Amino acid sequence: QVQLVESGGGLVQAGGSLRLSCAASGSIFGINAMGWYRQAPGKQRELVARISGGGGADYADTVKGRFTVSRDIAKMTVALQMNVLKPEDTGVYYCSYSTIGRGSYWGKGTLVTVSS
Repeated sequence: QVQLVESGGGLVQAGGSLRLSCAASGSIFGINAMGWYRQAPGKQRELVARISGGGGADYADTVKGRFTVSRDIAKMTVALQMNVLKPEDTGVYYCSYSTIGRGSYWGKGTLVTVSS
């Protein structure tokens, strides 16, 4: 079974940067959107950033101007460059690939902790 594996999480001070990466363990056909979600302690999972099949990117208002999502279609990878991190960015970050007709794939998450 194909799995998504995130990497790049860790502990960083406020104002710092981290780069998250996500790769698939096998081939996934019909990938549409690729993106990142996060879940802060005690809160629901929320969309952080997403690239549509056409290449357009959407961002949560709270990360606009600080985070950049990118993808490599051939390698089936998606990355999230996070700059000027804030303590409220702390949470578990999940990558997700949605497909046309084959549902969605999710990684197990990587923890990002931003200290003040």
